[in-house]
Amino acid sequence: MVFSSHIFLFYFLPLVLAAYYALPGRGRTALIAVSSYVFYGWANPSWAVIMFFGSSVDYVCGLLLLKMSRLPDVDGLPPVIGPEVVRTRQMKLVLATSIVTNLGLLAAFKYTGFVAENINALGALFGSSTQIVPVLHVVLPVGISFYTFKAMSYAIDVYRGDARPMRRFTDYMCFEAFFPDLVAGPIIRYAAIEEQMRVRQHTLEKFARGVAFFSLGMGKKILLANPMGHIADTAFAGGAKHFYDAWFGLVAYAFQIYFDFSGYSDMAVGLALMLGFVLIQNFDSPYKSRSITEFWRRWHISLSTWLRDYLYIPLGGNRKGPLRTYANLMVVMLLGGLWHGASWNFVIWGGIHGGMLAVERRLGNAHPLRRLPPAVGVAFTFLIVCLSWVFFRAKTLEQAVTYLGLLFGLAAVSPAADVVAGALHPRYYVGLFALAAVVIFGMPNSWELTRRLSLPRTAFVAATMVLATLMMWTQTINPFLYFQF
Repeated sequence: MVFSSHIFLFYFLPLVLAAYYALPGRGRTALIAVSSYVFYGWANPSWAVIMFFGSSVDYVCGLLLLKMSRLPDVDGLPPVIGPEVVRTRQMKLVLATSIVTNLGLLAAFKYTGFVAENINALGALFGSSTQIVPVLHVVLPVGISFYTFKAMSYAIDVYRGDARPMRRFTDYMCFEAFFPDLVAGPIIRYAAIEEQMRVRQHTLEKFARGVAFFSLGMGKKILLANPMGHIADTAFAGGAKHFYDAWFGLVAYAFQIYFDFSGYSDMAVGLALMLGFVLIQNFDSPYKSRSITEFWRRWHISLSTWLRDYLYIPLGGNRKGPLRTYANLMVVMLLGGLWHGASWNFVIWGGIHGGMLAVERRLGNAHPLRRLPPAVGVAFTFLIVCLSWVFFRAKTLEQAVTYLGLLFGLAAVSPAADVVAGALHPRYYVGLFALAAVVIFGMPNSWELTRRLSLPRTAFVAATMVLATLMMWTQTINPFLYFQF
């Protein structure tokens, strides 16, 4: 089910909200759990079955960790497994079971075909004329990468003593299947949400801010991301083209993926607020960053902090010398790229960012951009991010290399280039492009806009929602880009 659809907007959401506020406390948690499974299984019920299996394993692992800690309940609540508890071999085995189950499901659905294709390619390189491993094309459950990371945080946080385990299965179902963030984030860390699973406030102010977040997210998706997607699709599918058309299409994709993903995050945060939950900020004006390091502090914050706390720091972080630090940055970003998709394009995308992070760490205060005006740093960072987006958007490595050549005028322009140019430059697209640039570089982000809802801001939010809803009926509903991950 897509947020920006009439089914969700006029049927699912009003029914869930009405039932939620009509029920007492415990019933509300169960309602969210059941509603989330309906939401997720709407297109394919088998996906809900897969998620239910993983949830059952994680829930049981949490109970086993609680039992093995042998700590008494405090005030009727499960104890935090603190530092006084010795992590036994059995507890480590339980944690490993949860992690292996989650990563196993992710690998089975997302990477089986990728591994098989590469094994066959290696075989062909060494002269094999037959397929070594059969390539299975498995339908990827929507959002499995997101809820896998969320599920892993549960067992890890309980094991580390960062949060209490859950006794009720409906509570755990509510956490993992929580429909606002289920299929495209933000990636909720269990330690950050554990207290709210038991106690949370419901106020008119919080609900109003939630509506504002959702409205701005709708505007980003319907009014900006979808039209930008048409520009990007035309450019990337248009064959050989003029270099300026290639740049126009690439920047349009940079705008599309930002508005699409940050729009979804805004809608998720807004829906959560309507239900009394407070989620973290996932985007903080990332295209205003002056370095790639700063970019990753502002872009997909829930993923970058997850990778930092559950991968980078356990690998040693920056505690084992400069060379190990650079290697850790590369490993984390390469795996982060692979997390996005089973393709060498995503690995290269991660490698570009990992390499830039290592270079910036090495240069430190000696970075030449620090001596130049801030606008130069923003422009250079945006350029690097855009060039890396080529690998993210292109379907094959060959297409990515060809498109990079077009950007710098290194590829022959076909006779059809003028046709592509005509499709890319109607006045509507040019005006839309200018509007998107103003919103990204000249306006406050959603968190700043909704922090204090004055009358002018409320009117702006309301107008955005009305216009987005009207435009929704004129568009073919496009799933959010990050659904594929």
